[in-house]
Amino acid sequence: MSPVQKYAIGAGIAVLISLIFLPGWVTLLVVLGAIGAPVVGYLMLDPSQRERLKRARRRGIGR
Repeated sequence: MSPVQKYAIGAGIAVLISLIFLPGWVTLLVVLGAIGAPVVGYLMLDPSQRERLKRARRRGIGR
């Protein structure tokens, strides 16, 4: 299982738990955090780091 799949499953579980136990607006914050954290992390990279990440995705990390 890839790290992206693990992250998606974890975010889905966090949203389901928040739907059950927390009020609606808190659930919305959990959803926005689960989506926003990787986006902000990617946007914080330098252009050269983004290019390296794109190359690593194409050929596979560790190859």
